[in-house]
Amino acid sequence: MARRPWKSSVMDVLRPTLVRIGGRVYRKNIIHEQVQQQEEEENFYTGPSDCADEPCDAFVVEETDKGFQCRVEVPSPLYKYIIGKKGETKKRIETETRTSISIPKPGLEGEIVITGQQRGGVISARTRIDVLLDSFRKKQPFTHFLSFALNQPVVQEKFLQFKEEVLEKCSQDHGVSSSLFQNPAKLHLTLGTLVLLNEQEIQRACDLLQQCKEDFVDQITGGKPLSVEVAGVEYMNDDPAMMDVLYAKVHMKDGSDKLQVIADQLVEKFVASGLMLREWDRVKLHATVMNTLFRKDPSGAEERSSTVSGKSSFKERESFNGRNILKLFENFSFGEVQLDAVLLSQRYSSDASGYYGTAGRLLLH
Repeated sequence: MARRPWKSSVMDVLRPTLVRIGGRVYRKNIIHEQVQQQEEEENFYTGPSDCADEPCDAFVVEETDKGFQCRVEVPSPLYKYIIGKKGETKKRIETETRTSISIPKPGLEGEIVITGQQRGGVISARTRIDVLLDSFRKKQPFTHFLSFALNQPVVQEKFLQFKEEVLEKCSQDHGVSSSLFQNPAKLHLTLGTLVLLNEQEIQRACDLLQQCKEDFVDQITGGKPLSVEVAGVEYMNDDPAMMDVLYAKVHMKDGSDKLQVIADQLVEKFVASGLMLREWDRVKLHATVMNTLFRKDPSGAEERSSTVSGKSSFKERESFNGRNILKLFENFSFGEVQLDAVLLSQRYSSDASGYYGTAGRLLLH
């Protein structure tokens, strides 16, 4: 009877859970001892996996007079997750890896420096910090998103006509009210969302946009804006009588898939860089026109049909019956526009035109 736990632990070691972070693979080792759980920490005990395709120590460990050190660029809002409650997370990593971890003061941007006498200890501490940061970054609400602006005057005018007619003909339908409608100045296509926690990360995103322009965007567009038509409406969920999001469809005037290809390749590049989390296999091109989130947050709610980053905001949403809207406005035209830039837009912000504040842009022409 005493051998069964031993056999189980051997299997745990032979077949550990694998965790993939930033292109590297780590083992999630099981430690058979009582460890006090902390609110601020997820207790991952990890070591590099012996993967053939990727270097396990993909970060730089420098040799110094006193041993070894490794520097980690970490946005200041994430320091607290490495420090832990009453400093216990930091102390535990230092004790178990026999290292010292130096963290900048709260609010000051800088590098976290790991030092130790043994190279393996420094690598182990860095690995644990990477896992912690990856875990808690996924829980941060998104701060920016890649977008195409659809707030050109012709589209805004048509949108206001759509809103007026919907309220005139469908206001008696359950849940339909003026508070559901998008701000016309903020009409847009979202390609993907990002969590950018300091100026350095924003600059990385801006640089990557320019790299994408050189790598593939100019070749696809031929240096010209994309002519698109915004027409027809569709809904997100399964039951048209219980809608949360109604959106306008967007397609290329020439019938090509250039817009879809650019959107998919941009997201692919940003996911590969670690700046964006993958949500779908393909970007769902849509322009939100009605959203039940707007009832409570008319100034800043962006459409979001998943909770990859940030907490779910779909609780306590009052759905609306959109059956009649679909029948009456199935082919409604919101106009034709020229898309001339991909924007790195800042959530909860506005510029002089009423659109979201822009942190960077990729010009299509």
